[in-house]
Amino acid sequence: MMTDNALWASLPVPTLLVDAENLIVDINSAAEGFLNVSAKAIRNMPVWDQIAVNDPLETAFARARETHTPLFVNDVDVGSGSRAPMQSDLQVAPLAGKPGYMILMISPRELAGRMTQNYSVKSAAKSAIGMAEMLAHEIKNPLAGITGAAQLLSMNLGAEDLELTDLIVEESRRIVKLLGQVEQFGNLSVPDFQPVNIHDVLDRARRSALLGFGADMKIVEDYDPSLPLAYGDPDQLLQVVLNLLKNASEAAGKGGGTIRLHSYFEHSFRLRRSDGSGQSLPLQIEIIDDGPGLPENIKGDVFDPFVSGKENGTGLGLALVSKIISDHNGWISVTSVPGKTVFRISLARAPKDAAHKEK
Repeated sequence: MMTDNALWASLPVPTLLVDAENLIVDINSAAEGFLNVSAKAIRNMPVWDQIAVNDPLETAFARARETHTPLFVNDVDVGSGSRAPMQSDLQVAPLAGKPGYMILMISPRELAGRMTQNYSVKSAAKSAIGMAEMLAHEIKNPLAGITGAAQLLSMNLGAEDLELTDLIVEESRRIVKLLGQVEQFGNLSVPDFQPVNIHDVLDRARRSALLGFGADMKIVEDYDPSLPLAYGDPDQLLQVVLNLLKNASEAAGKGGGTIRLHSYFEHSFRLRRSDGSGQSLPLQIEIIDDGPGLPENIKGDVFDPFVSGKENGTGLGLALVSKIISDHNGWISVTSVPGKTVFRISLARAPKDAAHKEK
């Protein structure tokens, strides 16, 4: 059986084994995670019923089987019934010794790029954030003097000139607020790891949102009641969820909209680091909104500092979210089309001894 082969189990990309009738014989662990389905549940199912590709591949697939030659398809969207389409490269090859059997490998580009981004946040942005933090501290002092001087001047000015001093004060305060957010990157403490009930975090964030910035939104709970405890800092994770809810609410505008909080367990999901090591991240949290979607020009950079799709946005909220999840050794990604934006967070499960102490 293919699953007895250590090489098969170790393949880092989603891989399917298909028989001569295009029925799925087996899938590896990475494919279970990508398709969000177990190997047992998908066996003997027609392959083209289980994966959706925005390109007619059946004819090319059949030709590759007939000619015993590999097939390479780049830049296609691949999805499934429970997986939003993701840009991927496909590799198809006949299986030696098994007439008609084909191996189908899916290489998701966004998945690899986002994993790399998450684990490069500390190293790539560390020096830039350190410099920004130092500048923020140095700028605050003269800025306070400018604000104070403007307020003193305003005492002896007429209404027409008051507009100018009010503008100085208002803009100075906005800059101070921005500098405070920059300093937050450096001041954020190391996570206080402990067993965390993710649903408690989501509920706290939902209640807070509905009482404030999300008052016009409908926030729907879609939880997996059997979800085990996560391992993380509850306050920092609350900060992450609140930030994502705030973004979704602001994107919807005054008319409001619907946000779905979705949790589920994906037992086969593993994050591979650049050094070859890996970690299981089975706990999945999705914040899904029905807003207009992310602007095309920033989709791939939304977690970078100072990238924002809002007119007066600082571009630091999602960068901070990414840093917190990175500090948790987790993974965050986003898929967005008009009418559906999904931020997905993957976290580690609490160790058994830690979960036992919590109970």
